[in-house]
Amino acid sequence: MAEIDPGSLLPNDHVMELAKEGEITQLHRGHAYAAEGDTFEVQGVEFEVTDVDERTLGDLTDEDARAEGSPDLESYKERMVAVHGGNFEWDDESEVVRHRFERVE
Repeated sequence: MAEIDPGSLLPNDHVMELAKEGEITQLHRGHAYAAEGDTFEVQGVEFEVTDVDERTLGDLTDEDARAEGSPDLESYKERMVAVHGGNFEWDDESEVVRHRFERVE
């Protein structure tokens, strides 16, 4: 368990703000950027990483999409393609790592 830089897990200021507001409670990334029990702080708000697990893009559900700030999985897919530009193609077999986190009260 370690204190990590929030920028190592949350890719930009917008995502950090959404996490702070509770709009985002997990992120899928291509690799593990944190371990369970790690903590980070966003603008004075402390968070703890509660779960880190390997999945595939095909495992993602509408619930996952909502936890990442999208209304549903289809919108999440469109957002991922737009954010990553031509460097990303949705492949259900692609391996990803889910990082779940929650606010520490």
